Amino acid sequence: MADEVVLVDAYISMYGMRVRIALAEKSVEYEFKDENLFNKSALLLEMNPTHKKVPVLIHNGKPICESLIIVEYIDDVWKDNSPPLLPRHPYQRAQARFWADFVDKKVSVPGRRIWLTKGDEQETAKKEFIEALNLLEEELGDRTYFGGEGFGFVDLALIPFYSWFYAYETCGNFTIEEHCPRLIVWAKRCMEKESVSKSLADPKKVYDFVLLLKKKFCAE
Repeated sequence: MADEVVLVDAYISMYGMRVRIALAEKSVEYEFKDENLFNKSALLLEMNPTHKKVPVLIHNGKPICESLIIVEYIDDVWKDNSPPLLPRHPYQRAQARFWADFVDKKVSVPGRRIWLTKGDEQETAKKEFIEALNLLEEELGDRTYFGGEGFGFVDLALIPFYSWFYAYETCGNFTIEEHCPRLIVWAKRCMEKESVSKSLADPKKVYDFVLLLKKKFCAE
């Protein structure tokens, strides 16, 4: 019997984009259910009652939550579908997990504060955001991708934020490329992959969504 794969997601979610890229990399067919984040569906609340957040991968009726956990699950279940997303060597896997976790803690958090705050708080967020991207640039070095020649786990964890760069820059009145030129070159290289370009949201639509969030959280 064929696998039944459903992705409960939101188009603009950078975390959902990770899962969409992973599914594309593994050539897994799935049903996409676009979630309204302002009016969450009964399906989302049933499948992720703990956090009530997207993305949720439903595989043969069983839910898997949290984007990086889902990506590892996809890599394990469809391990015969090349390429592997995580390195096979234990040390390299540990390093990939470390930098993916770094993205969630040091890129995602100040990125949110860039569009959510103003004044000194926003300037602090911008500084922390750029410092995090600079560290990622150092980790990337002269390699094609974070794992070497092949697109992998850390690339997949970070590249969805590229679709949010326009919103960060517009809200924060700064240019990321000015501070992190090598990272932008890497991002454009990733965008040459169909699995990435077809999975990432339109930056202008992301910005429109951010404007709705700003109004909701009374940031203006």
